[in-house]
Amino acid sequence: MLAALAGEARARPPFWLMRQAGRYLPEYRELRAKAGSFLDLCYNPDFAVEVTLQPLRRYGMDAAILFSDILVVPHALGQPLAYLEGEGPKLDPIRNVAELSRLSKDRFHQTLAPVYETLRRLTTAIPDQTTLIGFAGAPWTIACYMVEGGGSKEYAHVKRWAYGDPEGFARLIDLLVEVTADYLCAQIEAGAETVQLFDSWAGVLPIGPFRRWVIEPTRRIVALVKARHPNTPIIGFPRGAGHAYEDYVADSGVDAVGLDTTVSPLWAARNLQTRLPVQGNLDPIMLAAGGKALAAATDEILEAFANRPFIFNLGHGVIQTTPPEHVADLARQLRRWPERG
Repeated sequence: MLAALAGEARARPPFWLMRQAGRYLPEYRELRAKAGSFLDLCYNPDFAVEVTLQPLRRYGMDAAILFSDILVVPHALGQPLAYLEGEGPKLDPIRNVAELSRLSKDRFHQTLAPVYETLRRLTTAIPDQTTLIGFAGAPWTIACYMVEGGGSKEYAHVKRWAYGDPEGFARLIDLLVEVTADYLCAQIEAGAETVQLFDSWAGVLPIGPFRRWVIEPTRRIVALVKARHPNTPIIGFPRGAGHAYEDYVADSGVDAVGLDTTVSPLWAARNLQTRLPVQGNLDPIMLAAGGKALAAATDEILEAFANRPFIFNLGHGVIQTTPPEHVADLARQLRRWPERG
């Protein structure tokens, strides 16, 4: 994977899957039941290392991604966070400048110390040829959760703040740029060989705000991380960006870009892959469906991105109802590429 990120085209592209560790695996569900809360699972290095290793044992991906969650960053800033069964994450919302006073950096790295310990242990627990990936949520996406208090369909609260008081909203984004860059650097110092910025809600913004709240904060994080770790590749994933992917690639400074499910592989090969390595972008539902449709879609992606730097992945994370044997089928198909039969 590191060779692909450095610009090398591989005959058999490396692969890993977003959310490759998680609820679709019975061994994960067994361990999750022992852990207590989801945050207890993330903050317990014994459990987090084991969960990270589970898909590697089954499928032998070319990379292991740290098992954690993007919302540990606001949690480490002091924003109360809980994961409710069937509802997802819930945070006490912050919706104006005055409420920013509830946040503090004082215990940030102390709270996240178990994450760094997990990475240190993984450096010796994974195979030598397996790349260790760290990650964080990008500022816009983290701000969405912090302001909305959880997931959202319309993102009305966060957009109202960003549009109506951009100077005030910028104070939240500035804080997230600072601590996210520092968090990624700490992950690299603990052993991460590459890091990914997940901007899961980038696609809900029109182009002007997209530039201000997605591209510009990403550019600043990349610059801060590169100042301390110039040789560590950074992957950006602006999910839902559409044709704004071109602006993101041109201006964010990332070393590689993850593609969501909606991006045409042929378009991306012509317009993005000529500029930097790309990663993606099989539909997770296709993986859950399996069979001939999965095989055909996988071949289509592999053919589109052949002969240039490419990392095979999904266009979003593995879903809970995915049969583990479908992931095994995909892994076998990827390993025999470009052979047929």
